[in-house]
Amino acid sequence: MNALFLVLAFGAQDLPARESDAKRNSKNGTLSTDFDGVKTTVTYGRPHVKGRTVWGDLVKYDEVWRAGSDEATVVAFEKDVKVEGQKLAAGVYSFFAIPGKEEWTVIFNKEAKQWGAYKYDSKKDAVRVKVKAKPAESTDELTFEKSGDALQLRWDKVAVPVRISGK
Repeated sequence: MNALFLVLAFGAQDLPARESDAKRNSKNGTLSTDFDGVKTTVTYGRPHVKGRTVWGDLVKYDEVWRAGSDEATVVAFEKDVKVEGQKLAAGVYSFFAIPGKEEWTVIFNKEAKQWGAYKYDSKKDAVRVKVKAKPAESTDELTFEKSGDALQLRWDKVAVPVRISGK
């Protein structure tokens, strides 16, 4: 993670930092990108498939999931954005998902510093959107990437694009 960018972009806010991954099975991941000129950073844990059945078993359908491993995934936006057309103010958010077989609910929650989804509180949701999951080439290690105008989660044989716009 580019700590200087986060400090400059978000000032003295209490930004959650992921603990060292030296002794973790799931290493830390970072995506630094922009959407329509809005600097965006995603920090997350990168679990592996390891031959497991991910969707519907390891990650339950219709239950809140931290969209990674260990600490909740965190997304920081330098300026206001639109997520699937809904306004979201500049800031730092935890990123949760409720996977479904075809449609997912993606959540940006105001409580950025969380461990997993154990204390997830829907009353702190800033934005909730529905998106369609799609089949994808197999990816052993969970990853977030920019795909066109979308922030996309990829893991196993599934891709979940979430459209982000700075306009």
